[in-house]
Amino acid sequence: MISPTARAISLMLLGLPLMVGIALLRPDLWTLSAGWIALVGGFAVLDAMIGPALRAFETDIDAPPILYAGDSDPLPVTFRFTRGSLPARLEVQLETDALLEEVPTRGLRGWEGNERRYEFTLTPLRRGTARLVRLWCRWQGPLGLIQKRSVRELDTEIVVTPNIRWVKDEAVRLFSRDAEFGIKTQIERGDGSEFDALREFAAGMDRRAIDWKHSARHRHLLAKEFRTERNHNIVFAFDTGRLMSEPLGGVPKIDRAINAGLLLSYVSLRNGDRTMYFGFDARPGLASGFLSGSRSFPRMQSLAARLDYSAEESNYTLALSTLASQLERRSLIIIFSDFVDTISAELMLENVRRLTDRHLVLFATFEDEALSSMADAPPETTEDVSRAVIAGNLLSERDVVLRRLQRMGVQIIETRPEQFGGALLSRYLEIKRRDML
Repeated sequence: MISPTARAISLMLLGLPLMVGIALLRPDLWTLSAGWIALVGGFAVLDAMIGPALRAFETDIDAPPILYAGDSDPLPVTFRFTRGSLPARLEVQLETDALLEEVPTRGLRGWEGNERRYEFTLTPLRRGTARLVRLWCRWQGPLGLIQKRSVRELDTEIVVTPNIRWVKDEAVRLFSRDAEFGIKTQIERGDGSEFDALREFAAGMDRRAIDWKHSARHRHLLAKEFRTERNHNIVFAFDTGRLMSEPLGGVPKIDRAINAGLLLSYVSLRNGDRTMYFGFDARPGLASGFLSGSRSFPRMQSLAARLDYSAEESNYTLALSTLASQLERRSLIIIFSDFVDTISAELMLENVRRLTDRHLVLFATFEDEALSSMADAPPETTEDVSRAVIAGNLLSERDVVLRRLQRMGVQIIETRPEQFGGALLSRYLEIKRRDML
């Protein structure tokens, strides 16, 4: 598309007073007015002819196959003119959908031969399927009278998944710190509940491990050696309802929960346990079935990407009853959820209690920083006092719910978002050490 620039329009308007004066004073000199218009128009046509041609303009885009929520990735683009002159300045803009942060317009200068490379920054705002809509490019001719616009339809979809970069880095760091749960058998010996071998009793060993029957048979003390038990069932139950879809520190709570769940999935799969993802809001959603082996982690990642946001209230009765019917053996069930008060948490408490009859339940939630800050704020005005009282009451009700869960035998994790993944992994390792499964 070719159109006049503001400079061309301004030159045309400069001739307007001359045309009005000639029309009023010397109508016989009207050819001067036509000559001015023809002169400006001629220069515009000349600018269009000698400037960079639209047909010679090409773009190459290398779109990433996947984007990670809460992180930014580059989108390399190469702009090229196959022939003719090059523009002094090339304006480019990338049009995306609402899932990606708006990309500002950039003015590019400098060419390497007949090419100019540039990297747009793609920042997802949430999980889902992002779409690159169009690539807009614009440049002016050497005289600045004509601008040419190239619009390329992209229609490219990119899947936005949970950020496994952080998951893998954090898992390696924490996994190496807790190396006693590694894959080497000799490191695992001495802990856990699964019998491994008999060995001669030595000073410093636990006397409760002495096998008196075999000691009497062999006429010297023998002790049982244990190793960490594997093949446990770990169930990740994600509440994707309204409360968990609200932002916390600019990131939805469910996304933070998924990142922590992926971190624990990575470690538990390497430990030989079996993992399952279960999502629910007003009705049960995703149910993955149990997966095992470290090679299953990419599958867990793609399943986590399917946990969509919801504006509906969570139905704990239907969801947890459905989950319980799918479990055939004792499992560690990690429920990622949130609540506001004791009334909204009543149904959750009743259904969690039923799960504790057969399974070990871990309730993972985030510390409500907004309520804590309001409750601890200095009471400078009457509004501050009212706000602090209401926030304190809500925090008290929250503590009541958490204490009731603890009395049921439910493990509780309530911490800040930046500490959530580490706290969840530490609790998992503690459960393994204490042989609670």
